[in-house]
Amino acid sequence: MSISAQQVKELRERTGLGMMECKAALTETNGDMEAASDLLRKRAGAKVDKKAGRIAAEGVVGIYTSPDRKTATMVEVNSETDFVAKGDDFSAFAAAVAARAASGQAKDVDTLYQMPIKDGAQETITQVREGLVMKLGEKINIRRFERLVTGGHVGSYIHGRKIGVLVEMEGGDENLARDIAMHVAASRPEYVSKDQVPAAAVAKEKEIFAEQAKASGKPAEIIEKMVMGRVSKYLAEVTLLGQPFVKDPETTVEKLLKSKNAQVKRFIRFEVGEGMEKKTEDFAAEVMATMKGA
Repeated sequence: MSISAQQVKELRERTGLGMMECKAALTETNGDMEAASDLLRKRAGAKVDKKAGRIAAEGVVGIYTSPDRKTATMVEVNSETDFVAKGDDFSAFAAAVAARAASGQAKDVDTLYQMPIKDGAQETITQVREGLVMKLGEKINIRRFERLVTGGHVGSYIHGRKIGVLVEMEGGDENLARDIAMHVAASRPEYVSKDQVPAAAVAKEKEIFAEQAKASGKPAEIIEKMVMGRVSKYLAEVTLLGQPFVKDPETTVEKLLKSKNAQVKRFIRFEVGEGMEKKTEDFAAEVMATMKGA
């Protein structure tokens, strides 16, 4: 049967796929729009399988924060190239996944995939992902997500789509929470305070510093003071409270928070592709430059 240009246009708008793919699907299904859509979805699934072995280490971080700033979610969605990650469709998918994860119904990525993309929708997140794979021609994965619920309030920050931070705070205001989130993005603290640093990590650093100090040939009591000084410096470097505040290096984050009668309970930091095979880019340095110029 003859397939009209209007039919092809309608199927393209539904699926976002190319004209020739849509026309071929309509021809195979004798112009049945629903059947053609299903056929394309099945083919999308096949494309997903073919791309499963590829490395997807680019992508974006998506964040959702509830209007009352009591609940927030952050997701990392990966693609193979930064070109695809920059697209509006890809960013919209990450934002939709973050909003969906805020419901708290998904305990892990696998169960999140099975949820409708939004309340009342028939398409699952998996189905929408498969459509994107077919449309964009790359492997696309949800790598991870975190959900934060607090009695205080949440600050959030995304830098260049690549670094995302959530901060749980009590006291202070929205601007302070955002500044702390920006600081975490730039300075990469590992813990909030020194009492959270594992004793084994401190002992390891102390052992290393002690070996280095012995080479100085100084008396034992001097070496002990040198080691303790190095340990204190280490704890300041790896803890949020101990770090100099990026916007004002003359004060520490701890002093800043005390001056605002605020506390940071915890933070979550995602950087796209961290721990995966990918080209090295210093996004944290970009954040630092952004904050200093603010």
